[in-house]
Order: sequence, then structure tokens, then C-alpha cells
Amino acid sequence: MFSCIVLTRPTDARTRTVLVAAVAAFACLAALVALYAGRPGHAATGGHRAGVSVPPPGEHPNGRTVGGPASATKPNIMVVMLDDMRSDELRFAPNARRYVRDRGLDFRNSFSPYPLCCPARASFLLGKYAHNHGVLYHTAPYGFGALDDHLTIGGRMQDAGYDTALVGKYLNQYGLQPSRVTGGPSEHYVPAGWTDWMVGIETPFPRWSPNWGNTYNYFAFTQNINGRTVPHTGQYSSTVIGDEVRGLITKYHRDDKPFFMWVTPVAPHIGDPVESDDPPPYRESKYWLQQFPSPARPDWVKGRFDRQITHAPGVPLHGPSEADVSDKPQNIRKWREMVPVEKQRLRDVARQRAESIYAWDVEFGKIVQRLKATGEYDNTVIVFTSDNGYYLGEHRQREGKIKAHEPVLHVPLQVAGPGIEQGIRYHPITTMDLTATVLDLAGAKPLPDMDGSSNLPEMTGPDQPWTIPVVTEGLIKDVHRKRWTDLPTGLTTSGLRVGRWKLVRYANGDAELYDEMADPNELDSVYSDPRYAAVRDEMARLWEQYKDCKGAACRVPLPADLQTRDTWLAGEDQHALQARTDYYDR
Repeated sequence: MFSCIVLTRPTDARTRTVLVAAVAAFACLAALVALYAGRPGHAATGGHRAGVSVPPPGEHPNGRTVGGPASATKPNIMVVMLDDMRSDELRFAPNARRYVRDRGLDFRNSFSPYPLCCPARASFLLGKYAHNHGVLYHTAPYGFGALDDHLTIGGRMQDAGYDTALVGKYLNQYGLQPSRVTGGPSEHYVPAGWTDWMVGIETPFPRWSPNWGNTYNYFAFTQNINGRTVPHTGQYSSTVIGDEVRGLITKYHRDDKPFFMWVTPVAPHIGDPVESDDPPPYRESKYWLQQFPSPARPDWVKGRFDRQITHAPGVPLHGPSEADVSDKPQNIRKWREMVPVEKQRLRDVARQRAESIYAWDVEFGKIVQRLKATGEYDNTVIVFTSDNGYYLGEHRQREGKIKAHEPVLHVPLQVAGPGIEQGIRYHPITTMDLTATVLDLAGAKPLPDMDGSSNLPEMTGPDQPWTIPVVTEGLIKDVHRKRWTDLPTGLTTSGLRVGRWKLVRYANGDAELYDEMADPNELDSVYSDPRYAAVRDEMARLWEQYKDCKGAACRVPLPADLQTRDTWLAGEDQHALQARTDYYDR
């Protein structure tokens, strides 16, 4: 849906002439015609713009001078990326639903190809799969220290005329590992491309230091703010980040540039401090202590969802999580079914995660109000998403990520703003595609060797079929990598997700194949079923083609028999929602 609004200051309204109004209307009509007559198909980036209205020269819509150093036809772009948020947890974020999903687009097939914080965030920064950027885990030799961040999405957005800001979490072990770019310490390191840098650090300060704290301490959130170490002892990190974002909106409102913000709260990632109502560990045996880590929350939100959340979303209301795991890889077959006390504690984790999401959502609502108060709201494209999903009981997994099952691979993605349609999209979009889309929306130059493609055509026009696969990746520590494996270097799992099928391979020889239409809960792998031999062999051949793809090779269309129409995908989505309700909630 295209909306064309001419924005003026209240003081201009009394003096506006008919001639100026006509010019504004003509410019608005021209933008609309250009949007719908010249919409291109899929492209990596470049050329395609959202339909934002263009007031006459001399006016100051949203605090920027039309015809100034940066064109006011470019929208502000704010990407809000939560940490470990599942798609079904959007119900605990009413402001995100109201201001993004309900007035824009809800992408039902949004994926984080490597579902782990550090690799996923590197993919957004560079628009590349992990096998191309080399950030394969969150600790050495990977993590922040493996990232070449001399040129990222921030730099390209600056080159396109944007003020740029990163507020919240960067990559794991930033502030602890040395910078790959400088070779020196990273506590005060600010990568190129960012106008404002307000990022949590993991520098190991002693407990007595005034800077004590880190990214993952919700009440001792220590940041690098434009090169200075700044502690926030006693303040909740979501509140700190919200305040900082609102301050930047006010600051950039006075500038002659649009802004790009990557806002990355820690919620609902696990974090300190330990709280009195945290679920305690459970000792399953002499050699197995099961932990139930959770995020910290402010007191005012505690208990808010206790009546609503009666069980963890991945634990059936009745019966076992998954009675038979003989079809699963070894690293899942080793897990026992949860006993009642474990189910109760995982339920408490789900409640605390919901509370931390809601606490952030309150801040997000205040951010929207600041956008409205400054007049920036109608010219801001807002993206609400997560870096990866999270297990909460599925396949006997108490908590965690990295593996390629849907609760972990699938992430929420909602987009709203000028020129963005309204409704649902079933066309797939990955973390790298989001990078390409943001650059396309800004009219920015692509990053080198990007693997993703822009989804702006689907955002400003009709839905499209699923024609390009998603390559899944991961370094799972308890999967032994055999010498003869043909997985990309460093990885222990790699797979392929298409509209109907998912193939997952492991470095120890295990494999899974799922029919996502017949079995959306992925309870029965058909990899060894002879009736699916033809599909398995075709998916295996394609995996060999895409597993270590680079650039344009990642965007080669699938064979026609594996492409799926958007109408078929809509039916698959409805079936998956019903199957999940039937299995977990009845």
C-alpha cells in the first residue's frame, strides 16, 4: 500500500500558496508512478526506492532541508534486532505488533541461516553467509576477533548520505578479543562507518572497578560510547538503550540527513544478575546437572504473564516432548525426556523471557512516540526482527540454538513505513537478504561479494514464489568432525531449506530430511525412508552446489520442481500453525 503525504510545519500552513500545493501534489504523483511503473524484479541491491513523498524545495519536513546534502526522498531506516527471540514470542510485544506488524508486513518465512548470535550479526553487517565471512562461533578463534569490520552496512549507509548509529549489543567478546582490523584491544575500538557508537562491551573489569559490568548484565550494562567506556550500574539495559535511541532521534532530527539505526537490545538473551525467582538447576544424574538460564527483568514486569504461560512453547501440554528420537542425530538422541520438575522450570524460563521482551517493548513504544513527536515517524521504515530463534523444549532440547530446526532457524520479521505494503509475505528472506534490502531502500552501493538479494520488490509490491534456497550452517561443539566430511571448513552442520523440504547434514555422518508440509513440527525425519529417496538425492545434489556458494552463486534459482508458489506457501503456513497448536497446546 502506497501512502503519499506532504508534510509541513504548522507555521507554514497559513502561508502556503495554491501553486506550492500543486507542485507538492505533482511530485507526490510522480513518486507513485515511478514506484509502480518501474518496479524491478530481484536484484542484489541498487536502484529501487521506497515511495516517499517529496515536498517542494525550501520546506523542512522531518527537520531536514529538501535539496540539501542528502535528499529528503530517502527514508530513515531503523532495524530493531532482538537477541534470541522466537517468532511466537511476538505476542509479548504489543507495541511491535501495533506499530510494525499491523500497519506493515509480516514475513512468515524469515530465516537466520546460522542461528547463533555472533555469526548471525556478522551476516547482517556484511550480507554474507558464515562460510564466507568466517565468524563461525562466539568464542576464539571466532567471535568478534574473527570479523573484518572495516567496511560494513554502516559504511555503505554513510556513503549514501545517512547518519548511522549502532545502539546495544555488537558481537560476542567485543571488548575482550582484539580487533582483527587494528590488531589492538577493542575496549575503545570504534569500527568505521558509524556516526554514533553506543555498544555493550565484554571487557573483564574487576568487581571493584567503576566500569564493572558487561553486555550481558542487565543491571550493569557497560558500553563503549564513541570510544569512551561508560558504565550504567543499577540501570536496566533496555531502558538505557531506549533512552539512547530517543536521544539520537532528537539529535538527527536537527540534521540535514536521514538516519540509519541498528538497535540491538539484549532481551531476551540469558543474562545477569541472578535473581531470587530464577529457576534452579536440576541434577538429572550424578554426572548431569541441567541448567535453566534466563534473562534478568525489572521488578515491575515480574509475574505479568504467569497466567498466560502455562507451559513452555516447545513442551506439549500433555505427553512427551518427542517420544521417539531414533530418527534424530546423535547429539539429540542422547537427551532424555524432561521430568515434571524440568518442565516447570522451563515454563519459568519462558515467563522470564516474555517479561524481558515486554520490558523492551515498552521502550520501543516510547521510541515510536519520539519519532512521532519529532515528525520523523511517517518517513521512517521500521524493521523488527531477531538474530536467531531459540529452543524451549522442542526435540527434548531444554534451551539453545545453532541447530537447524524451525524454532531456532525461523525468526520474526515485520516491516512498516513509507512505501511498504501491508499484509503477509510468504516469500523467504534471510539475514543477508535483509542487509541487501536495507541498502536497496537507501539507494546505497552494495557491499562486496554479498550473498543475499533485496526483498524490496516484495515489500513494495506483491508476494513472489520461493525460488532460491536457504543454506543452513552451524558449528555444534558436540558433533565430531570426521576427516572425510565434505562440509565447509570449520562447520559441523550444513543443510538446505526450500519451500517444502529441509535437508540437514552433520560432520559425523548423521543427516535429517523433513517434509515441512506433512510434518511441520519435524518429528519424523524421512532421510532413511526409501519412499523419499528421489527427494533426498536431489536435495543432496543441490546441497553440494550451494553449500559453499559465494555471491551470485547463492542466488541461482532452484529447479522448477522445488520452487513453490506464494499461494502454496500460504497453505503450508496455515497447516504449520494448526499442527503446532494440535501438538503443543492440546
